[in-house]
Order: sequence, then structure tokens, then C-alpha cells
Amino acid sequence: MNKIVTIGVVQSAPEYLDIEKSLEKVESLLKEAANQGADLVCFGETWFTGYPAWIDYCDEYAKWDFRPTKAVFAKTYENSLDVKGAEVAQIGKWAKELGLTIVMGINEKVATGAGNGTIYNSLLTWGDNGEIANHHRKLMPTHTERLLYGQGDGAGLKSVETKFGRVGGLICWEHWMPLTRQTMHNSGEDIHIAVWPKVHEMLQIATRSYAFEGRCFAVGVGQIMRVKDIPEELSLPEELAKHPEHLLLNGGSCIVGPDGHYVMEPIWDKEGVFTAEVDLNRCIEEKMALDVTGHYQRNDVFDLNVDKKRK
Repeated sequence: MNKIVTIGVVQSAPEYLDIEKSLEKVESLLKEAANQGADLVCFGETWFTGYPAWIDYCDEYAKWDFRPTKAVFAKTYENSLDVKGAEVAQIGKWAKELGLTIVMGINEKVATGAGNGTIYNSLLTWGDNGEIANHHRKLMPTHTERLLYGQGDGAGLKSVETKFGRVGGLICWEHWMPLTRQTMHNSGEDIHIAVWPKVHEMLQIATRSYAFEGRCFAVGVGQIMRVKDIPEELSLPEELAKHPEHLLLNGGSCIVGPDGHYVMEPIWDKEGVFTAEVDLNRCIEEKMALDVTGHYQRNDVFDLNVDKKRK
């Protein structure tokens, strides 16, 4: 098995709440990553079709029975992806054509049946055969995100085998949930994808800590979002309205080695596809000192059981 892997990190704004334009942009970005020699391409939290950063910047969003907020919820739902839909299938076709493993955060909806009015903050992994290899829904929407998103389940708490090693991922503050981290460590990750809105200082700490704890490479994926991307239905604070190009989300994407040190330093205020080469042999080297799933685990003391049924 090839142990040298080129990781591509997409730090580029989506076409906010626009499925068709976002899909066009995905094709362009995947081709750019493939041209740079990427084996694995990573997109940030709910990249398709945009993270709802407005929940942190628009003061009126949380009013009860507030029509503008309901209108934005409906628009987000309309522009969310059905995992069984044509857009997800198309991304799979590009994964196969380009020989890529893809990890992408999405706004997810269930188009028919039970739960068809709920949006999930989800993370999809496509194998280079074009098939969905994993579908994870964020276990607990973070703070104000609960206004939009439903709770996920344990069905996607796993890593998957690829042509170069095992790949897993978690979404944002799931990285502060100790048992969630341990479940993912137990799945044997070589590369962990940590998706965030932006990877600010505390989240850099979380990404580096995860890599050190799991003895794996951790990819912190941040995003780009400008003031002008806030849905027009919502009123902006005056200081923001004057600066439509101001970055609400300014990236911070990085790659961390299994010793907790940067392989790719954080990249701020910049759009693009950024790549770095990593050697997965380092994961085994670092486990000589610490392996939280092996010689540094006390299974005679602790017992972790996980319900992995889709709810």
C-alpha cells in the first residue's frame, strides 16, 4: 500500500444557498485538486451550500415565529442535498473519473418520508470508485446551530479504507466530545478530516490535539464566507453592511502530523486549493510512545459501547 499521500484542502467560498452553481464550482475545484496531484480532497463544514454564519451575526434571527428566519430556513432546506439525489451521484462520478477520495461537509435533507422537514449538518465521504463510503450526521449541533439542524446518530462514526489508508472525520465541536474522539481513534484512522467554519486559535488546538492523541494526520478545513453571502432576508448590523467583502469566515486550514506539529501551517484570508504530501509511516512511528487504542488503552478498566444504528 502506498504510504505517500497528497492531501488537497479546499478553502474556497461556496456559491451560497445555490445548488446548481455550487455543483459547478465543485467540478472546477476537484479538477484543480487533481491537477495538483491530490489523492484526497477535503471541503469544510456544510460547504455545500454554505455554513449559516448569519446565526452569529444577525441579532434578530432567533425571534419566535420570525418570518425572515423561517424564509432562510426554507431556502437552506431547498438548497440542501438528498444523499440519494442526483448532485451526490454526480460528485461520485467526478471522484471516479479523477481518481479522488472526497470528504465534504453538506447541508443534508431527507427528501421524502419521516423527517423530511429536518436539515442535518452532515459529512460525506466518496471513495475513488465513486460510491458513498461514509455518511456521518453531526451528533449535536453546536449552540445556535440547533435553530437549524437536527441531531445526528452514531451510524457514521467510523473510518473507511481507501487505496492509501483509513480516512475518517468529525464535524466542528464533536472534537470536544471525548467518547466520540475515542470511537474514531478505535476505527484506526490514518488521516482524520476535522471540518470547521473557520479554524480559529482554539480550533487549531483541537486539531493539533486530535492528531497527537490519535497518532494520525489531522486536516483542519476552514472556509471562506463574506458579508455579502448572508441571506438578503436578514438585516445586517450597520458596521457589517458597509463592508460586503469583509470575511466572516477567513479560513485557517491546516494539516497536522501525528506528533502534533504542523505539516501545513494555517492559511488565512486566502482562497484556493492547497496541497501537501504526507507519509503515513509516521503514524506507526509515533505509536511507539502513545497508542490510545492499543498499549496505552486499558480495556480491562474501560468499556466503550457505541450505538451505530441510523436513527
